[in-house]
Amino acid sequence: MTDPSEPRPLSGIRVVELSSFVASPLCGLTLAQLGAEVIRVDPVGGAADVHRWPVAPDGTSIYWTGLNRGKSSVILDLRSDRGRRALRDLVTAPGEGGGILVTNSGGRDWMSHECLAAERPDVITLELLGRRDGRPGVDYTVNAALGFPAITGQNGGPGGGPGRGPGGGPGRGPGGGPGGGPGGGQVVNHVLPAWDVAAGLHAALAVVSAVRDRERTGRGRRIVLPLDDVALATAGTLGYLTEPQIDGSSRPAVGNYVYGTFGRDFTTADGGRVMVVALTTRHFHDLARVTGTRDAVDALESATGADFDTEADRYSYREVLSALFARWFAAHTTDEVTRALADSSVLHERYRTFDQVVAEGDLEANPLFSPVEQPGIGSYLAAAHPATFDGRHLSTGPAPALGVDTERLTAEGR
Repeated sequence: MTDPSEPRPLSGIRVVELSSFVASPLCGLTLAQLGAEVIRVDPVGGAADVHRWPVAPDGTSIYWTGLNRGKSSVILDLRSDRGRRALRDLVTAPGEGGGILVTNSGGRDWMSHECLAAERPDVITLELLGRRDGRPGVDYTVNAALGFPAITGQNGGPGGGPGRGPGGGPGRGPGGGPGGGPGGGQVVNHVLPAWDVAAGLHAALAVVSAVRDRERTGRGRRIVLPLDDVALATAGTLGYLTEPQIDGSSRPAVGNYVYGTFGRDFTTADGGRVMVVALTTRHFHDLARVTGTRDAVDALESATGADFDTEADRYSYREVLSALFARWFAAHTTDEVTRALADSSVLHERYRTFDQVVAEGDLEANPLFSPVEQPGIGSYLAAAHPATFDGRHLSTGPAPALGVDTERLTAEGR
């Protein structure tokens, strides 16, 4: 556990956060873990996420408290001139590390960058948008528009749709017909708000970069970060948007297969499931050895003219290869499978639920987690910043009671 009195990388930085939901509060939490003083400002009664599920038995939001640990909390009537003035005072208060606003509640003239810069020219503002044209958007709508739900889950065709493999050839498995994907009638949303998470981390990095620039130049910054641009940038970097530009193809939905290499889930004799990934030739050869299918794999390679030392062919023949391997998994229990694979180079892990992760002691065994006594919820193990600094994780205290710091912090501006 981190000594709270020990200086942290962002000690001396003060951030005012006017936010709700995931991306903006996660930005603030990340900055707080790294040592910044983060003041969360809410309207009277709390923002729209104050009671968001999951909740504890007394109604305290587990979600809200998780994202707001280590922050101060101020409540202001932002419909009144007095409340708006108090917010501007918090942002523009003198101090070398202050003058920073993070919000997803932009579009208000009275707290615009220009308005704040008139009072503090070196102010740094970061505004998180849903869509870059200013329209609202959340992770689930941004994701729908981008294309990921169309390639999540099973394809309509038995072998997957066309797709270009790592070797440049078609990614259609033997016997595979045209797939579903867009227009195929099936879309599957994932449950992780990935773009919110990515946006929150991008926002924290942008704030730190602007602070560094201000230290060198004395200049403030107006930063705008649209959620849909975070998603588009990520999809472009990973090639999802490059393929259609190059050859007009759209990546197929291939279920739990790993696109472009060999990987998929297998069911064990006792009904467990294990995810197996063979990224390299060594991984693949070890998988064939452990499953006792080396001769069968060699025969398939010879009969088809494939080269299973290449990722492209391992992916193209994924279904036939999986049928060979599946017999071994079905004949062994989950424990037997994990023990056998542990003695190989094959990347693998059994599927677990969140409650299994907790029950099996992973949190207690990991120094990332330390006890937090959260009013309304009780004592639980909370995660610190995942990076270690000189061997230590940087943790925070509990989330504040809503508005507990209002009098203290607004008095500073009077």
